[in-house]
Amino acid sequence: MSFFGKLRDRLFKSSSRLDEGIGAIVGEEGTAPPTAPPNAAPAPVSAAALSDDGPRRALDDAMLESLEDLLISADMGVETAARVTANLAEGRLGRRLSGREVKEALAAEIARIMAPVSRPLPLYPQRPQVVLVVGVNGSGKTTTIGKLASQLRAAGKGVVIAAGDTFRAAAVDQLRIWGERAGVPVLTAPEGSDPASLAHDALMRARADGADLLMIDTAGRLQNRADLMEELAKIVRVLRKIDPGAPHNTLLVLDATTGQNALAQVDIFRRVADVSGLVMTKLDGTARGGVLVALADRFGLPIHAIGVGEQIDDLAPFDPEDFARALVGLDER
Repeated sequence: MSFFGKLRDRLFKSSSRLDEGIGAIVGEEGTAPPTAPPNAAPAPVSAAALSDDGPRRALDDAMLESLEDLLISADMGVETAARVTANLAEGRLGRRLSGREVKEALAAEIARIMAPVSRPLPLYPQRPQVVLVVGVNGSGKTTTIGKLASQLRAAGKGVVIAAGDTFRAAAVDQLRIWGERAGVPVLTAPEGSDPASLAHDALMRARADGADLLMIDTAGRLQNRADLMEELAKIVRVLRKIDPGAPHNTLLVLDATTGQNALAQVDIFRRVADVSGLVMTKLDGTARGGVLVALADRFGLPIHAIGVGEQIDDLAPFDPEDFARALVGLDER
């Protein structure tokens, strides 16, 4: 199955909400075929009638308001939902639209918002390229590192992983499993060790091995933001003593099931770390897939990849048109 197929199937909670909602909105004033008089001869059926895709409704202010509420219910956020529906209205007010035409138009507007942020993880010529990965505990950060490392290794890149969340034994064990699966070394330290010290040793090891990339996991404890900020700042200071340009990427991993809380997390981690790009996980487990549109609209940060499951090929580069079509329940282009 293509990744679009997985995305469409596993975005079911989000897409079904939008699909059913659009159908209900359009059907509120949908046109029905006229009733024939008794004993009248059957009217000829035109090709246009055969190809029609359901009831139609004139796009007016009431319909736009209903669509805006529907997008907000999918966690697109008030401002983004208003922008999408305003753009949808341009050139279409008064036209009678079918449910599919509404979906096609919504998908086009969503893709337009997201196209500027669709960028794969940049790969630079310097070796090793240091990728610092941040995010709250439970966001899928550790699994994302493992998947990315495995994919990069399969593409011929030399990768080293540093298990820098030294306070969570489960995170370290998970990275070890991924490292074994991918054939990638995973550097660890005793529980409770200084993460900055591990980052230092990992960068020296990656240099010695001639690795292309070093991926560093970090803690995500938001209960005490001051401690988290200092911990990440110390890691960056230590890395820059060895390589003044490090880290070359700072990826923020977000859990789609948190909905609008994802926006607050971006706010926090942009202050704590110089976030350069986003990865969104667990889109298969939520009806809140619209939050990714809100993130793109509000922050404009590159979205490098999205995840829809636990397998290695369930994480793929972000494609705005595929995502938009899957979100509203349309087929592949």
